[in-house]
Amino acid sequence: MTTLTAVSPWQGRIDAGEGLAARRWHQWVQPSRAGQPAGVALLGLASDEGVVRNQGRSGARQGPPALRKALANLAWHGEQPLYDAGDIACLGNDLEGAQLAYADCVSQLLDDGHLPLGLGGGHEIAFASFLGLAQHLRRHEARPRIGVLNFDAHFDLRHAERSSSGTPFRQIAEYCQQADMAFDYCCLGVSRFNNTQALFEQAAQLNVRYLLDRQMQPWQMPDVEAYLDTFLAGIDHLYLTLCLDVLPAAQAPGVSAPSAHGVDLLLVEHLARRARASGKLRMADVAELNPSLDQDNRTARIGARLLASLVD
Repeated sequence: MTTLTAVSPWQGRIDAGEGLAARRWHQWVQPSRAGQPAGVALLGLASDEGVVRNQGRSGARQGPPALRKALANLAWHGEQPLYDAGDIACLGNDLEGAQLAYADCVSQLLDDGHLPLGLGGGHEIAFASFLGLAQHLRRHEARPRIGVLNFDAHFDLRHAERSSSGTPFRQIAEYCQQADMAFDYCCLGVSRFNNTQALFEQAAQLNVRYLLDRQMQPWQMPDVEAYLDTFLAGIDHLYLTLCLDVLPAAQAPGVSAPSAHGVDLLLVEHLARRARASGKLRMADVAELNPSLDQDNRTARIGARLLASLVD
């Protein structure tokens, strides 16, 4: 079973003496309701069932409220509406039901003209996000060309009998095959030592584009930008997902599988902004935040900054 939980409270500093120019996220956000003007809508998937099924460390279900808390005190520089649509909670082990409910909410938000930003939770959010976007687009196009851009140390293309945090992009590939849609998947920051040869072979069979973490150093920026631009040029709609374990463990300790190498935040944020600037972004999310493993809320703060960079 699944449920839409109440919107988490937003609290933070108020600089009343500095007027409206001193607004913060907690002062601008409002609950999502039908019929509101188009804006940015936050939607959480409170689940770590996928991480547990993938033999990871539990705790990611607390990711959405931790991201809201980290976002709340950030300065707000926009003029567009900002909404909080609450969370879909995975009750018991009904991950598949939660994913379907989340996809329906994403689809409705898109129908209403919003840019949905997902709050994870395990990376099982990716299949749910894509499914919601595909449902929305297929009401207007028979075979929409959706590009999936994943910043991640892992391909997440595993074979498994049940959905998990390790299977979302394989599930997307299977959905695309059944719907006669192209599977356009680009994974940036892959760790050679945290993906088996079988996964690299699976990526090759599915024509997955990817760059290894060691191919994404600051001095390689022009080549990485060109690689990303080529991918973006071949798609019509973009789904962007940011798995926080793509970052070095020193920057993002609050994940199930911290990266020994990783890709620096400077590059990840720059490339996410570049993808946003393409004008093709339709849906984005941040995944794999596990507050129980975080230190000084560092990972939550980084997740919040990445989300804010897609709005700014």
